[in-house]
Amino acid sequence: MSELTAIYNYLPISPTIATSGQPTAPQFMAIQQAGYAVVMNLALPTSTGAIANEAAIVTGLGLTYIAIPVEWEAPQLRDFEQFWAALQAHAQQQVYVHCAANMRVSAFMYLYRVLALDVDPAIAATSLHQIWQPNPTWQQFIDQTLAHYGASPGAATAADAAE
Repeated sequence: MSELTAIYNYLPISPTIATSGQPTAPQFMAIQQAGYAVVMNLALPTSTGAIANEAAIVTGLGLTYIAIPVEWEAPQLRDFEQFWAALQAHAQQQVYVHCAANMRVSAFMYLYRVLALDVDPAIAATSLHQIWQPNPTWQQFIDQTLAHYGASPGAATAADAAE
């Protein structure tokens, strides 16, 4: 597990889900050796540190590779819905999710935990805020997505007030 902690912004969420920024090519072997069966990448192929042949590296290790490129400046509900569907489809497997810096992922994971897993927003926000405080673009995306699903917008920021 110590090899995983060397990955930029590594953050385990549960026994079956871990997140991080962009792993290096050799770090994908550590991910595979830790028991992860699926690698999901939310970064664009042009993101900082992106590995051009990442899909080949990951599938070469016998892992499932899922790419859902999320535009940093314009996250979309459809991106989150693809993310949600992919996590649901692989719910019985260990899933490793990354982007460039674990910011996209931490926001999506916050939403997934609150909306799909019914985790208390304050608890889910703790993991989100271990990585970053969402900027206005991402806070608006979080609020709009929560509202779309009938949850309280501002739950991520409301958690700060309770701390």
